[in-house]
Formats: sequence, structure tokens, C-alpha cells
Amino acid sequence: MKKIYFIALIALCSCTVQKINKTLTKSDVFKKGHLGFMLTDPAKEKPLVAINEDKYFIPASNTKLFTFYTSYTVLGDEKVNGLNYLERGDSLIFWGTGDPSLLHPDLQDSTVIGFLRKSDKKLFLIDNFDQVDAFGPGWSWDWYNAYYATERSAFPIYGNVVRFSKDSTQSGFDTYPSYFEDKLIPASGPPSYLTFRRDRFKNEYQYFTPESEKNFERDIPFVTSAEFAAQLLSEKLDKKVSLISGENYLKLDPKKLQTAPADSIYAQMMKISDNFLAEQLMLLVSDQLNNRLSTREAIDYAKENLLNDLPDEPMWYDGSGLSSRNMFTPRSIIALLGKIRAEVPLEKIKAYFPAGGESGTIRNWYPADEGQPPYIYAKTGTLSMSNALSGYLITKSGKILHFSCLMNNYQVPSSQLKTELQKVLYMIHVKY
Repeated sequence: MKKIYFIALIALCSCTVQKINKTLTKSDVFKKGHLGFMLTDPAKEKPLVAINEDKYFIPASNTKLFTFYTSYTVLGDEKVNGLNYLERGDSLIFWGTGDPSLLHPDLQDSTVIGFLRKSDKKLFLIDNFDQVDAFGPGWSWDWYNAYYATERSAFPIYGNVVRFSKDSTQSGFDTYPSYFEDKLIPASGPPSYLTFRRDRFKNEYQYFTPESEKNFERDIPFVTSAEFAAQLLSEKLDKKVSLISGENYLKLDPKKLQTAPADSIYAQMMKISDNFLAEQLMLLVSDQLNNRLSTREAIDYAKENLLNDLPDEPMWYDGSGLSSRNMFTPRSIIALLGKIRAEVPLEKIKAYFPAGGESGTIRNWYPADEGQPPYIYAKTGTLSMSNALSGYLITKSGKILHFSCLMNNYQVPSSQLKTELQKVLYMIHVKY
């Protein structure tokens, strides 16, 4: 009887796999572009479904899976090194590690502020901003006003953004940091929605405030520089921070100040697909490895030492996935998901990754049956004509499957792609 049951179970699984494959390949929606899909059961040697699994696709924010794994492996899950510093006589000389948490509007870490306030020494910030390009390779110049393209920098402060917010009880709005309150100019002409616009090259803003908008929160990037960072820091500390070149100091082995928990940065980066945090994490990795800030060096280290066993070499250029130069294959992402699953506890994966129908970028998609826990924990990716979803699928039978779906060059709305993929993933959840 056991043998008969086992044979029947294999036949049932085989039929399910065939149905999944047919649903993907015969879909009128998926036929309209280029689809790469791979589904694996780690308990089995062969993939369950493999469609264009060896072809390269633009992954968009699926790139953050590579950033997460690299950061988690190099930085760990405790506090990050938020400041490099040296003490020389009556001087405290310090410089940035790329840590994004300092006074960030969500992370709100003030460890560096407390440390510098407590010091009775003269404060000197070394200008190492030339190590970091504000925009990544392949980014579009006209993203400068958008939060998703916040400038990267060696010493971020306030998350390198201005946050404008308002609730229904206010007649005006709040500005964080308050430094920018007098940098706002009311714009003429009534738009259909509230908007803030920054001058391309200067930290000057125009805004519209229609009465219909009762509650809002907008983060708009500011133009970064070493001089501006020193100015904002001086005002916050109410102490003078002098900017110096200090090239010789950068070659020394500094002390390091621990600041924000890496856990909180990973969760924020993964759940809401925060590009700024992803970019700064790669700078933190570089600082940890060689006391320099270089996304390229961090990527090269990861490819050579952490990802050299992937089936296909990652074409990897930035931390966030904003660059369309990034290209990965579904089978390499599946291999990466396996590495993450082997090295990161499942409860942490659930805490970091967006959960279908519940949190992050997929809170409105891939819901579980009523009263049931999420069955999808996965990272999204969205660029013009590029959509992706890769992660873990928990079946009703209790199996944890790994999947990667990369979709390029589709002219249909992304909601159609998500609706179609939602049907496929739910079928896998129920039937496998």
C-alpha cells in the first residue's frame, strides 16, 4: 500500500508541475514579452519548472537580493560601523563610512550626534565625498527630484532627503530637517495633487498644496556635498565642524563607532525596496573590507568570494537595481535564494522580506486564504518594462519552494503581470 501511495503521489506532483508549466507558457499575458521563470524544491535535485532560466534579464530591484546577501555576510546582523575616527591631541578627526542611519527620518539613529557632542575636542570632518558618485552607473539624470534616486554619499545625514508631512489637523506642513523651512517657495498654478519640486542643481524647492490633500508625506532628495554635510552637522550639534582634506588620515587604520542595528536597515531596504539604503549598504561593505567607499570594489569582492559558485556570472553595477545595466539569470537568483536560505534563519527571512498580502511592496498582492499566514516571502522589482518577483513560496503541504520570475519588455500594465503571476503562485501553493 505504501508503494502504491508513493507512486500516486509522484504522479500527482508530475501532473501539477505540467499544469504549472502549461499555465506559464500558454498564458496570453506572458506571451506579450520575455519571461524567465524557475521553480525549485530544495529537496529535489532537478528544478520543477525552468523557462528561459539560463537567459539574462534586467532584474530591477531583485538586485537587492544580491545586496542583502553580501551585506548580511560581510556586516552581520548587529550594529553597523557608522563613523571612522582618530583622536590627535585636541582634535577629533572623523569621516563617513556610508552609514545611512544618521538622523534618517525613519531610522532616526543619533549615536554619532551623542558621540560628537560628548567630545571636548575640536571636530574635523574629512572630505572623502569624491569616493562616491551621487548617481549610480546607468541612472537617469531626470530622477534627481525622486526619492527612489536619492543621492548616494560618504556621510549621509537626514537620509539625504527633506521630508514634508501634514495631517488633517494642520493648516501647514512639517519640514524635516527644519533647516529647509525657509528654502520653500510657493508655486503658482493649481495642480491636481500635492507636489514638491527641487531645483536641479540647488537646494531650493517649490510646492503646491491643494486643499483636497488632508494627509501626506513626501521625501525629496537634496543636493549633497561635504560642505553641506558639515554645515548640517554643525547646526545639529551647535558646535563647529571644520571640513578638511585629510588624505593622509584616510590611509590610517581608524577607530569605528557602532551605530544602527543592521537588522533594521535590512528590513527597511527589503520591505519597501529602499534604493538609498541598498546603495549605502554596499558602501558600508566596502568600508568594512578596506576602509574605502567603492560600490564597484564591494561588488567585485562579492562576485569573487561569495558568489563564485553561481551558475552564471552576475552583471552587477549598483546596489539598488536602478541601473538597467544589471542583468541576472533566473537560475542564478535561485542559487542565491538557496544560499540565503542556508545561511539566514527562516524567521529572519520572514522579518526582512515583504510578505504577500501583509507587508512591504506586496502587501496588496499574493494574499493567503482568510485567517492563514502569508505563503509568499519575496522581493519585487520594477523598472520601465521590467518586472520581477523572486523568493520563497510555502505550500499548503508545508514545503518551502524557491522561485524566480523575471519579466522584461512588456507593454502591458504591471498590474496585469502581477494578476497573472498571482494565479500561478496560488495554484502552486494549493496543489504542490
